[in-house]
Amino acid sequence: MPIIESTYKAPYLFRKGFVATVYSGLIRNVKGLTQQRERITVSDGDFLDLDWSFTKEKTKKLIIILHGLEGSAQRAYVTGTAKLCNQNSVDAVSVNFRGCSGEDNLLFQSYHSGATEDLQEVISHVMETKAYSEIYIKGFSLGGNVTLKYLGQNTNIPTEVKGGIAISVPCYLAGSARELHTFKNKAFHERFKRNLVNKLRAKSLSYPDKISLEDLKGIRTLYDFDNFYTAKAHGFKDASDYYEQSSSLQFLPNIKIPTLIINALNDSFLSSECYPIKAAKNNPNLFLEMPKYGGHVGFIQKGAFYYNELRTLEFIQEN
Repeated sequence: MPIIESTYKAPYLFRKGFVATVYSGLIRNVKGLTQQRERITVSDGDFLDLDWSFTKEKTKKLIIILHGLEGSAQRAYVTGTAKLCNQNSVDAVSVNFRGCSGEDNLLFQSYHSGATEDLQEVISHVMETKAYSEIYIKGFSLGGNVTLKYLGQNTNIPTEVKGGIAISVPCYLAGSARELHTFKNKAFHERFKRNLVNKLRAKSLSYPDKISLEDLKGIRTLYDFDNFYTAKAHGFKDASDYYEQSSSLQFLPNIKIPTLIINALNDSFLSSECYPIKAAKNNPNLFLEMPKYGGHVGFIQKGAFYYNELRTLEFIQEN
């Protein structure tokens, strides 16, 4: 499928990727969305918190929304998508990954970029308890990688799942990890690392035999965190093995339903490999849009909703 020519025009003040990323992540506020929380128990005994929001009238359409690293279902990029969809006859269920809903999860493991099992659990739960005939999956950043990996690695995707949308997605994790460790991303790197280590410190109270104070002191980078915790807790040899096995890039050729990827060219979190031009050209189901501006999950424009949110609605209506 030819690459989609983007029509996104960033306001002048938000053409710098850093500004767009920070404003969208820390300053934007979406009002007027009512969410109802549902807790489900997954097959390994842990729990997931789902935040539902609904249209005024009954609908057969649902969007499942997955947040990014250390996000939640209350982040503005999630609630913006949910609100717009709700206003246009699409219910939304915003998934909080394990440990991201304001309460630590029960098990030693939590979530990571390649953990598609929990998405499968959510879809199964929706199929068993609801009557939606059209289901779309939208993931941001880490959640985008989960979305693409799920769509590309599974052969038993329910026919009700009609499409996928991935925004600012680090589909080649090793390359994205390299970018996050560069000087230009130092502020983001330190914020992510601090939040993750603080969560691990809290988890050490439940698992003192697996996490010690010395272990926490040894985590100086995100790579250290992935090497010590993500890999150790989720069955990978080390951080490099985790990145290799979990990257969605290798699964893109196998995607068989319409899937939209929007990655800004000035996204400082993404390496060159995260723009899967070859895969998009060779897979008629894959639509790749690469706006010049947008930063990381920062497609700001005039009006109440962001460009990626309006493109999501268009994509749902077209497929």
